[in-house]
Amino acid sequence: MRAIVITEPGGPEVLQPASVPDPIPGPHEVLVEVRAAGINHSDLSQRAGSYPAPPHESQDILGLEIAGTVLTPGSDVQGWSAGDRVFALIGSGGYAERVKVHEDMLIPIPDNFSFEEAAAVPEVYYTAYDALFNQAGLIASQSVLIHAVGSGVGTAALQLAHDLGATTYGTAGSNEKLARARELGLDVGTNYNSEDFAEVIKARTEGRGVNVILDLVGASYWERNLQSLAVLGHMVLIGTVGGNEIATRTSALMGKRLRIFGTVLRPRPLEEKILLTKQFKAQILPRLADGRLKPIVDKVYPLNQASEAHAYLNTHANFGKVILTV
Repeated sequence: MRAIVITEPGGPEVLQPASVPDPIPGPHEVLVEVRAAGINHSDLSQRAGSYPAPPHESQDILGLEIAGTVLTPGSDVQGWSAGDRVFALIGSGGYAERVKVHEDMLIPIPDNFSFEEAAAVPEVYYTAYDALFNQAGLIASQSVLIHAVGSGVGTAALQLAHDLGATTYGTAGSNEKLARARELGLDVGTNYNSEDFAEVIKARTEGRGVNVILDLVGASYWERNLQSLAVLGHMVLIGTVGGNEIATRTSALMGKRLRIFGTVLRPRPLEEKILLTKQFKAQILPRLADGRLKPIVDKVYPLNQASEAHAYLNTHANFGKVILTV
């Protein structure tokens, strides 16, 4: 089959087309013909050699989320048939014409979704749902600050929090992104190039701070995040584009009785991912199907332009997801 492979660690130019063996599904796996694949910042890190895939996953074919059609169910698979439209979170291998997926990780594509829209869902909605609700315990009466609110995870988290009824704050690098985020439910936006989000939070909450912070930035926001959290506040770290080494005062954590969580999906065992898939099917899929939530697709590239797509995502100019079509 045709795939995009990492020829060596490096920049976007190391992504090259190649012919590789078709994956062979096991008894409880399904062979899927990929029609679209999402691109994530973790793909950029793996390509550069700083974020290797788990040992049992493909090291040279990127891609954590796909949409397509069932080709061949494994011998013991039940509930899936050839031709079914499906999407899924996977461990690696999405930049290819075919991929094998465990039967319990497959999700039916809503009838009103294109393959490109479906491929924009799994990684960001799983991550956002798990961070906001499983980790931080966000409830409707609370407030949440979402950094990088125009990113894939940011746009998903914003919609989930708004749909819940929480008060939403967000940061982004342009007024245009903030305006688009307001259309998705953002209550208060901060352009980090011209404003200090900690000062905005302090003013808008009368010094109380927010209950939850979803941080995709990391070290460079650490101190201001602590300033912006309310007493008993929760912060979930899911990205480190702003660095991953910090020096902090423990008194800031102790005085407010803060809870800081770090989370990542990819290395989790299959059993945990299946449980999260069940939560997704019960809590998110119906709201995607009826339009209360939606995937945000920024740009679509053909598979053979994966390097161009990586270069674009690296600019942080996107609002929502960047997708490859296969």
